Amino acid sequence: MQPLIVQLATTLIGDALALVNGFGRIVTHFAMAPVERIARACDVAGLLSERAARAAERERIRQAWPAISQRAGRRSRGHGLFGCLRSLGELT
Repeated sequence: MQPLIVQLATTLIGDALALVNGFGRIVTHFAMAPVERIARACDVAGLLSERAARAAERERIRQAWPAISQRAGRRSRGHGLFGCLRSLGELT
C-alpha cells in the first residue's frame, strides 16, 4: 500500500510542477511580447531571423545526433561538468 501512496504523491507533485511551469511560460510570453515586437522593429540587418534559422538548425541536429552517433558506433556522452554553460555560446 505504501508504494501506491508514494507513487500518487510523486505524480501529484510532478503534475503540479508542470502546471506551474506552464503558467510561468505563459506569463513570460505575455511579458516579453512587447520587447520582442520592439526588437523585431529595430532589426534592420535581419539578424534575428538569421539567428532563429541557425537555432532551428542546431535543434534539428541535436535531435538527430543520438541516431547518428549510434550508427557511427560512438558511445553517447553526457554534457559533462560544464554542460550547463553550453548555452552561453548564444552571447557571441
